[in-house]
Amino acid sequence: MAGRGSLGVGVAAAGLVLSVWGALVLSGTRQRAAETSGGQVSLPSTLDGFQADAWYLPAGPTLGFVEVPESPFTMGSDPGIDSLAFDVEWWGDGRVQGTVEQPTFFIARTEVTVAQYAAFVNSLAHPLADPRAVQAPPTHPVAFVSWTDAVAYARWLDGALRGAAGRSALPDSLVALLADGWHVALPTEAQWEKAARGDDARIYPWGDLPRPDRANYRSRATLPVGSFECPECPYPVHDMSGNVWEWTRSPYRPYPYDESLGGGDPAADALWIMRGGSFGDPEQHIRAANRGGADPGAHRPFIGFRVALVR
Repeated sequence: MAGRGSLGVGVAAAGLVLSVWGALVLSGTRQRAAETSGGQVSLPSTLDGFQADAWYLPAGPTLGFVEVPESPFTMGSDPGIDSLAFDVEWWGDGRVQGTVEQPTFFIARTEVTVAQYAAFVNSLAHPLADPRAVQAPPTHPVAFVSWTDAVAYARWLDGALRGAAGRSALPDSLVALLADGWHVALPTEAQWEKAARGDDARIYPWGDLPRPDRANYRSRATLPVGSFECPECPYPVHDMSGNVWEWTRSPYRPYPYDESLGGGDPAADALWIMRGGSFGDPEQHIRAANRGGADPGAHRPFIGFRVALVR
C-alpha cells in the first residue's frame, strides 16, 4: 500500500493511523491551556512571539506573512533522484518532475495555532465542530479541523484584517498589501510546495537528507510552532515538514499540475490535498513533494493548516 503514494496514507490509511495514535495524541494534549466556557475559549492576555491584540498572529511588520518571490520552480519528484518518491508525485508516465511558473505570494510563517483558531471561535464566526481543536496549548498547531473549517478561518481572518485596517495593531505594510488586492486564503499545493522547497528541487525544506533536528516527525505529539530552527530553508517559514499535515485549497487531481483547472468544488471533489506530513510520520512522508489527500469533512489529530496572502 505504501508504494501507491501518500494519498493512501492521507485517506485510506487514516483510520488505521488514528487508531494506532489515539492514546499517544491524547497524552500530548492533557495540559489544556485553552478551555471552553459558555461557548468562549479562555486565552492568555499575552503570548511570547505573538500579538494578542491581533488575533494572536505572529508579531512583526506583516503579522507573520513571508514573501515568496515570483520564479519558476521544480514540482513533483523524479524517482531516479529521490528513491522515496511515490507514484502520485510523478508528472505523467515519464516518471519526471515538472516546472511551474509561480507568481509572488506570501505564506504564513507558522501553522495556524490553537490560540489563533480560538480567537476565530470566540468571534462567533464559526461553530467549534470538534472541541479537541482548542484543547492543546495555545502555541501548538491547531488540529482536528476540517478543510471547510480551514477555509472558514481564512475568510474570517481576511475580513478581520480589513475591518481593523485603521487600528494601530495592524502594521502599515500589511494594510498596504490588503489595499493592493491581496487576500487571505489557503495556499494552493503549488504555492505550498514552492514555499517548502524553493526553486532548487531539494527533497526536504532544509536539503536532500532527513534531519530530526529540523522537524517534528517520528514523535508522539505536536510541538509548539517554530520549535525547530531551519537556517538552510529557502524562506523563514517553520514546520513545512512534520508537526501536522496542512490543508491546501487544491482538490486532489493527478499530475501534471494545472492551476487553470480552477479551485474545485467541495460538493463534487471527494479529496483535497494536504501537505507536509505530521509528527507521527516517517521520513518518506515529510518530503516537500509528498502529496496527501482527505475528505473535506475529516477531523484528525494530525491535520491542521496554514494560510497565505494571494491575489
